[in-house]
Amino acid sequence: MLKIGVLGAGHLGKIHIQQWQEISGVSLQGFYDPDDTQAATAISQYQVPRYATVDQLIEAVDAVDIVSPTSSHYELAKKCLLAGKHLFIEKPLAHTLEEGKELVKLVKEANVKCQVGHVERYNPAFLALGDQEMQPMFIEAHRLAQFNPRGTDVSVILDLMIHDIDIVLCLVKSPVKRISASGVSVISETADIANARIEFDNGCVANLTSSRISLKKMRKLRLFQRDAYIGIDFLEKKTEIIRLNDQDKQIGMMDFPIEIGNGERKIISVQMPEIHPLNAIKTELAEFASAIVNNKPVRVSVIDGFQAMDVAYQILKKMSLHNEMHNV
Repeated sequence: MLKIGVLGAGHLGKIHIQQWQEISGVSLQGFYDPDDTQAATAISQYQVPRYATVDQLIEAVDAVDIVSPTSSHYELAKKCLLAGKHLFIEKPLAHTLEEGKELVKLVKEANVKCQVGHVERYNPAFLALGDQEMQPMFIEAHRLAQFNPRGTDVSVILDLMIHDIDIVLCLVKSPVKRISASGVSVISETADIANARIEFDNGCVANLTSSRISLKKMRKLRLFQRDAYIGIDFLEKKTEIIRLNDQDKQIGMMDFPIEIGNGERKIISVQMPEIHPLNAIKTELAEFASAIVNNKPVRVSVIDGFQAMDVAYQILKKMSLHNEMHNV
């Protein structure tokens, strides 16, 4: 039985505690949180033991789930890795790039499993793509949320856009060539709405917009590639794939012919992949535990987490330069 400990019993930490209790093959040993009020709530809701110190919890488990504020990720993760414990760490990986780089190094030295909590990789709408051939040349992402004071300690880039950065990097197998970005602070001290344009060596362009001051929620990703359009709605859990096929391809119920000029005819094929409902957080935690038990690779590695962070910080830097230029 894999022994699990959770560091952090805030809003998301409580959700993780609840999910661990429902996953078979693991034993939730307890949690640590320095906040007495949060700890009391977690104990009351889930009847789970609270450890007196971080070190005591680490010593008692095989793997640690870090769901604490980002600013504490590095110190907590370092303790776990030096103790040789497997690690699940919520996104973003760390508070600074230097910390992230050091964690990548420590994971390699410890030779343990480390997964970063980019939960949209487990969204049923994204998983529905299965083994579809993906060679996007233009990507457009909109991630809009209503204002919530929780999370405003970091920019909207690290709070929301980092989800789409990770998805884009997962889909586009090419180095980043150029980044441009702009953003403004409206309510909080950090940027609340931002737009970034990421250009890749292979010619793909990704245009990402994130806002945490919107009236309605939206989490959509649109991909355009040769002869195909793919739309993913992370919020509504819907996926559509529209392909342009040669006329001699078999026509299905949702296919229809069109003329594209010079007398040439094509078939537009509309697919709505089946969506298999699942709890994304529970699935990512269960898969992490399975990777430890079966010695398999994790879906979102520490390197994936660092790369998403790296691009996020490049965007923050470009935003800062953009704002300086326009404030002169």
